[in-house]
Amino acid sequence: MNILAIDSSGLTASVALQTDGKLTAEYTVNNKKTHSQTLLPMIEEIMRSEGLEPKDLDCIAVSAGPGSFTGLRIGSATAKGLGLALDIPVAEVSTLQALAYNLYGNEGCVICPIMDARRQEVYTGAYEFVRTDTDDKPAVYRLNTIIEEQAIPLKDMLSKLEETGRKVIFNGDGVPVYRELIAENFKTEYSFAPSTCLYQRAASVAAIGEQKLLNGDVISADAHTPIYLRKSQAEREMEA
Repeated sequence: MNILAIDSSGLTASVALQTDGKLTAEYTVNNKKTHSQTLLPMIEEIMRSEGLEPKDLDCIAVSAGPGSFTGLRIGSATAKGLGLALDIPVAEVSTLQALAYNLYGNEGCVICPIMDARRQEVYTGAYEFVRTDTDDKPAVYRLNTIIEEQAIPLKDMLSKLEETGRKVIFNGDGVPVYRELIAENFKTEYSFAPSTCLYQRAASVAAIGEQKLLNGDVISADAHTPIYLRKSQAEREMEA
């Protein structure tokens, strides 16, 4: 079972291949290049490196949002195009859940991805990993949602997190933007994820996407649409 994963929801562009539970290739670029120019060449490169043809793919896992309106459209268009051409399903993966998955296995902590949505707002949610095994086998963790995904002023989210009374780990592209604001306003114990876990990774999209495929939680490529959480700036200005 071969899964191609795509994440272009932010400044980072990332693609990955997962085969039968094993990450076989990942290509991530975080240098502000235009996703429309880089995404397909990145996909072609990792497919070639693994000796795979498009016909060998069983599913496209895509970071479905929230995130950059332009980035999400590019990723979704790529996923839809490949899915339709190959007649394979799409696994829609929450960008925020995939970011939280970067910190897999952090028990006891609240994981809070924050993506900069401008105007002091963030796309965010809060999650925890819960161990599900009951014997001496290697630990297996389930990702639970504590606070639902939303677009919200960061200070309001910090208040919600303080109510949990638990240590929080922040990651996402909002960390460099709001690091000082968090330090000045957050009263609960917290830390920031290291740079290796801070930004979007298609490897996490692939891991979640594979579980969705195994559980039958996939859709046709034609039915896939991005999840924006709020209206675009152009739509807001038009209404105003």
